[in-house]
Amino acid sequence: MSPKPKAPVNLVQSCDWPIEQLPGLSQQEVSQLQNCGIATTKALIAQSQTLQAKVKLANKLQIHLQYVNKWVALADLARIPSVGTQYCGLLLHAGVGSVALLATIPTHRLHKQILRLQVATMQRRDLCPAVEQVQQWIQQAQAIA
Repeated sequence: MSPKPKAPVNLVQSCDWPIEQLPGLSQQEVSQLQNCGIATTKALIAQSQTLQAKVKLANKLQIHLQYVNKWVALADLARIPSVGTQYCGLLLHAGVGSVALLATIPTHRLHKQILRLQVATMQRRDLCPAVEQVQQWIQQAQAIA
């Protein structure tokens, strides 16, 4: 039996994650979002399409708008299968705030940014994802964007 051919990059499907898997959310914030009908990352993105919608959600949760913006950015990046909820926070801290932006960044530049961040914050060069992994993120972002 021959191996299955790899799916072309343009068939990348965006992912949807339970909201509690989004990094940086407290249990209280997760509960508040769920009480607003937001149980998944896709639902968060859908209910935060405009600035007005984000402001409305922030007011409803009684939090600063910057938190909603951060959560939406994390949810957007988590749509990329190879990024998911595991690496969306790393990308956001490295200055990548959206799938659209990720799709435009050269692989070597993003890898260097992430490496610099890892060394500066954790003094751990070995925790930096491989160049091939960063390249996969960018390719999938291009397919989704």
